[in-house]
Amino acid sequence: MSERVKANKKSPAPVAAAKTEAALPVLGPVEMLRWAWTQLTSMRTALFLLLLLAVAAVPGSLFPQRPANPSIVTQYIKDNPDYGKLLDTLQLYDVYSSAWFSAIYILLFISLIGCVVPRAIAHYRAMRSQPPRTPKRLSRLPEYGTLVVPADAGLPASDAIRSAAGVLKKRGYRVDVRDDDGARPSLGAERGFAKEVGNLVFHTSLIGVLVSVAVGGLFGYSGQRILVEGDTFVNTLVGYDQFTPGTNFQSSQLQPYSIQLDKFDVLFDRESPGKIGQPIDFNAEVTTRETPDSPAKQEVLKVNDPVTLGGTSIYLTGNGYAPVVTIRDGAGNVAMQGPVVAKLQGDNYYSSLVIKVPDARPEQLGFVGFFLPTAFITEEGVSFSGDPDLFNPQLTLNSYFGDLGLDAGSPQNVFELDVRDLTPLNARNLDAGGITLAPGSTYTLPDGKGSISFDSVKRYVGVDIHHNPGQLYALIFALLAVGGLIVSLYVNRRRVWVRTGTHEDGRTMVEYGLLARGEDHRLAAEAVAVRKLLSEEWQLADSDSGESADGSDSSVTQQTPSRQGDNGADSVTTPAGPTGPKKDQ
Repeated sequence: MSERVKANKKSPAPVAAAKTEAALPVLGPVEMLRWAWTQLTSMRTALFLLLLLAVAAVPGSLFPQRPANPSIVTQYIKDNPDYGKLLDTLQLYDVYSSAWFSAIYILLFISLIGCVVPRAIAHYRAMRSQPPRTPKRLSRLPEYGTLVVPADAGLPASDAIRSAAGVLKKRGYRVDVRDDDGARPSLGAERGFAKEVGNLVFHTSLIGVLVSVAVGGLFGYSGQRILVEGDTFVNTLVGYDQFTPGTNFQSSQLQPYSIQLDKFDVLFDRESPGKIGQPIDFNAEVTTRETPDSPAKQEVLKVNDPVTLGGTSIYLTGNGYAPVVTIRDGAGNVAMQGPVVAKLQGDNYYSSLVIKVPDARPEQLGFVGFFLPTAFITEEGVSFSGDPDLFNPQLTLNSYFGDLGLDAGSPQNVFELDVRDLTPLNARNLDAGGITLAPGSTYTLPDGKGSISFDSVKRYVGVDIHHNPGQLYALIFALLAVGGLIVSLYVNRRRVWVRTGTHEDGRTMVEYGLLARGEDHRLAAEAVAVRKLLSEEWQLADSDSGESADGSDSSVTQQTPSRQGDNGADSVTTPAGPTGPKKDQ
């Protein structure tokens, strides 16, 4: 005995030495790739990449983007020489096609696919397989109950299990009956596979949304154009005022359709107190052609009611007035004639106006001022617009001459005039004063520089043109994702087992148990519903009891509300088993 104790005391030493000498295996290239793939395809990584993608998109709204407006990016770098080039090196002026943004996007795409595909395969196998075998002790399940069919009902255990299978099938369960000819037949039933299907649809739809957005970003395009009444827009690159192409855009994608603005009307409120002059409706009458040889079609363009042409959607986004002017240079030649777009600046369509006349000779001319649809002048001599309609239109301008800087090739804003290198001709602080014109009037410029005539007023509209081949698919996948999420949240996967047996006195003893896959707060209600359906199937009265063969109740010591006694939903009495107390003793 003492030798055995002594031997036992010495035995831990070699074990400790063995533990000390133990070393982790070295991971080879294949094992490292397998580990990296496991980490990448985890749901935690997918959620992290989704959050990282949202954060990575933020610089795109903080810094000017080169695909949208290259000239603004160039000017931004010139204005910020200390860090402008660094931001360009980091691709922060081209965020959505940068290498690091694309890497996050692709990794998220791979991660979602790696998550969804194995789960889809596992769920497919689960749907093809039979429900799990009946547990030996159903009383250990979260929801458990028993029923007793009287002997005079003449319902053997095999018939009871078949009728129970029919009841559960009608309730949507997939049922598998076991040992229906044996002494203790049972069944396993399962339903709620739609929960995992909804989960898979949700994640698959996220992949679809990512692909659709990527397709739109690669092959889509958008642009803006201002159309004055009578103008025609042809869908070519030179026809846009501003154009934003996708990463893989090709000019051959542009369909050669055309749209002409025939007339534009604005309905102003003339009745509501405090809202007089507010626009309440916009109506643009347009003529469209799908191709140059197609017949003309009359359509109406309204706010939130776009016109669809050549796979693009044309939206009405802005409007205003365009005074028609004629400008003659010092030699008496017409240097410019046509409408000039006035940019909205204030209430009642108070608008600023810039006119550049690079063809004037001997000196180029420039005009800056504002247009008033209904001009009023205060006692202090300040002009303002009293109404948005054309009741008393007026042009008020300052004039300049000199080099406009257009010949240098640098891009300029059409709504701005740099007067630093120009010589003023007309201004309120000069002897010549400013220029004030009404429709049909002409003003002769000082020093023989020419003249300007205010001929009439037209309206203009601003249109946004969008082509996004992935937009419809993104909407479909987004709706599918919402639907899948709702299904996964409100459908519960449940399992039911029923076992029957015949007592010595001829009674048929039935026990059943329910188990949920995951949290299911409605499992108790499902147990009550199953019990009620089985009772109705076998025409059991509430007064029937599940007493043991010797007439005494076998009660459980743990009072679990979800445990249901025989034929009584509120009872916690549990009989010894379907074959009587002698079977369990």
